[in-house]
Amino acid sequence: MKGPLFYSKILLFGEYGIIKDSKGLSIPYNFYNGALKLDENLSDDSKRSNDNLRRFADYLKSLEENNPELVQFDLEALQKDIDNGMYFDSSIPQGYGVGSSGALVAAIYDKYANDKITVLENLTRDKLLKLKKIFGEMESFFHGKSSGLDPLNSYLSIPILINSKENIEPAGIPSQTENGTGAVFLLDSGTTGETGPMVSIFMENMKQEPFRKMLKEQFVKHTDACVEDFLKGDVKSLFSNVKKLSHTVLDNFKPMIPAQFHKLWQKGIETNDYYLKLCGSGGGGYILGFTEDIEKARKALKGYNLEVVYNF
Repeated sequence: MKGPLFYSKILLFGEYGIIKDSKGLSIPYNFYNGALKLDENLSDDSKRSNDNLRRFADYLKSLEENNPELVQFDLEALQKDIDNGMYFDSSIPQGYGVGSSGALVAAIYDKYANDKITVLENLTRDKLLKLKKIFGEMESFFHGKSSGLDPLNSYLSIPILINSKENIEPAGIPSQTENGTGAVFLLDSGTTGETGPMVSIFMENMKQEPFRKMLKEQFVKHTDACVEDFLKGDVKSLFSNVKKLSHTVLDNFKPMIPAQFHKLWQKGIETNDYYLKLCGSGGGGYILGFTEDIEKARKALKGYNLEVVYNF
């Protein structure tokens, strides 16, 4: 058995902001992917994944019992496959902000959900919101409260525009320029990040009035502007707004930026060679970069591993 592939995702804009109803834009990233596989002779990694699936199956059973209206699974088939050595074979790095648990959730829903909403049907807003809710409940098993966006992106494999918590839609993003010099890239921080603790810091900060004011008047404002610029293909305005966003993050989200990157972050803002922002919840994993000149950015970030994910 080899299930279909489910891709990783990149939340280009909206990390933390979408908790407070900023816009967001999430795109599939097919460089990394995962699929369900069966094997009787499991390696150590596969065995860990199999154990994890066993715990996940128990969680899905209680989810189904507590919320039968939301989703039902063929738990018997799932249990049987787990007993036969099923695991999730994935190249998606964990703790890197590119949706490793999201792809697993999408794969399990795809194979074992009864009456599932499929990619082929007319995806109305209600269907998208229902899927997002199901995925949010499923993914909560992995790191506390989940918005359900990562699995949704992985399952549908299309860019998703988040207008607000209750308003999401498939998005058409400008097609890439083959030999464009501008780029969105991933910068490997060399460490993994845990989503839970980072979100806790954010929620703690939200109790302070100045932080809430900054979030609304700067962070959400710049994020929304970036999403609109990106969708319109207004590159000049986009870079101006990404710079403001990068500055706001450096000033107000320091705990989420690995310490060794504070200077590099500042350097980008000062030289305009590149601008950095959080990829997912931060704390490690990937950092997202934007540059109008990828060669300039490579020189400025010499010694770091850059992966281009989108060309302007």
